[in-house]
Amino acid sequence: MWPLGAALWLLRLLTVAGLAIDAYVHADLAPTYDPIKATVSQGDLFRAEAAAASLAALLLLVFRRHLTAWLFAFAVALAGVGAVLLYRYVNVGAIGPLPNMYEPFWYPEKTASVIAEGAAALTALAGFLIAWLYVSRRRTSH
Repeated sequence: MWPLGAALWLLRLLTVAGLAIDAYVHADLAPTYDPIKATVSQGDLFRAEAAAASLAALLLLVFRRHLTAWLFAFAVALAGVGAVLLYRYVNVGAIGPLPNMYEPFWYPEKTASVIAEGAAALTALAGFLIAWLYVSRRRTSH
């Protein structure tokens, strides 16, 4: 079982690193986006993303083999990638309490965030699959 454990350790480390970058970038940029507002400001949404990414990273560190921690990390990272790409390429406009977050250009922080989120999504999915394999092998061996 050691190779699976080592793979999970590496995937956990990579996922947590990607989520940490995601959290840092969103927390750092939040004040800049506070003026973009409907009912909720884009800065508030950035803070929510930073909090979700931080929570996902913490859950992965505390609950190492729990499948739900891997799924939550995957969902947070994938949602981040999806939001960046949607609002980069589509002018969705304001939706209810959400402001129009269309931003049709790239800049270093945005690029770092989407790369980190994409990597975290991929490593979290791989971690989930390996953790599922690890858990199912342990159940069949007992």
